[in-house]
Amino acid sequence: MTRIQQITPPDAAAMDAARAHWNSIAKPLGSFGLLEDMVTKIAGIQGTPDPDISRRTAVVLCADHGVTAQGVSQCGSDVTAVCAAAIAEGRSNVNSLAQTFGAEVIAVDMGMVQEIDCPKLLKRRIAAGTADFSVQPAMTRTQAEQAIRCGIDLAFMAKEQGAQIVLTGEMGIGNTTSASAVAAVLLGTDPAEVTGRGAGLSDAGLQRKIAVIRKALDLHEPDASDPVGVLSAVGGFEVAGMTGLFLGGAICRMPVVIDGVISAAAAALACQIEPLTAGYLLPSHCSGEPAGEGLLRKMGLQAPIHAGLRLGEGTGGMLLLPLLDGTLSLYRTAHTFAQEEIPQYEDLAH
Repeated sequence: MTRIQQITPPDAAAMDAARAHWNSIAKPLGSFGLLEDMVTKIAGIQGTPDPDISRRTAVVLCADHGVTAQGVSQCGSDVTAVCAAAIAEGRSNVNSLAQTFGAEVIAVDMGMVQEIDCPKLLKRRIAAGTADFSVQPAMTRTQAEQAIRCGIDLAFMAKEQGAQIVLTGEMGIGNTTSASAVAAVLLGTDPAEVTGRGAGLSDAGLQRKIAVIRKALDLHEPDASDPVGVLSAVGGFEVAGMTGLFLGGAICRMPVVIDGVISAAAAALACQIEPLTAGYLLPSHCSGEPAGEGLLRKMGLQAPIHAGLRLGEGTGGMLLLPLLDGTLSLYRTAHTFAQEEIPQYEDLAH
């Protein structure tokens, strides 16, 4: 965890140079909105006004949650193992998008109940799923720290293998319950405000899910100022691993894409651990789950995609890639005021 001390702000000079180049393009100032800002941010992260994200890797973390014993999901933990194998072997939803957008996908067992024989699945197993956090803490503090360190290591591994940008994804039955509990703590709100139907609960199932989260928060009293303690109380091994992925990206100066609500909960925890991490995060979409917008707002981030997405696996993050590719194409090749010999726009708003 001492590696976190290496996180510094993105390169301000590279960002200034990127903004100057944007302003030289023959268009109204700032007219490409959030996407223009994202390319500028990537320039700062990579330390160059000529950013490159052509080599991209999605890291999909898989784990199970003991709280599923409380009936907070439509299906059981056996589904996590099936889907993890499909992701590792290239058959799942995220793989279809990755093939289209030129990304590698790495699936990781962070702590599934069922150990599966799948050579393409990375084994970083902390335990056979978390405990039922409505009865006892989801994990020990030592396990939470171990999972965070593992996520940091995975970010470094991706960079060493050539990745210029990492996308986060997850697979774990019951993990929207964990993410909603984390969101309730970090946002200081009642679970009813940040808890959704996940994979499709009935009205009765949703109320049961909210009640389970309230019970857990009353039992453990997690403190937002202690993010590792929040993970220990109500987190998941994949949530803790993603927290480490975000921190790792910031340590090794690589942009990391936030996917949906579970990814956003992990990102918010990473920012609680080290606020400078926010300078390395790229939100892809605002999740259809109720906690999504609040978590992004807490980090001072805005997502360009608002489409009610809630599939997970990193699929929403994948959809950011073609938007960034298009934006980079404009940034690199569009005509400039100088080329057209017309006056450059001035910023008259201030």
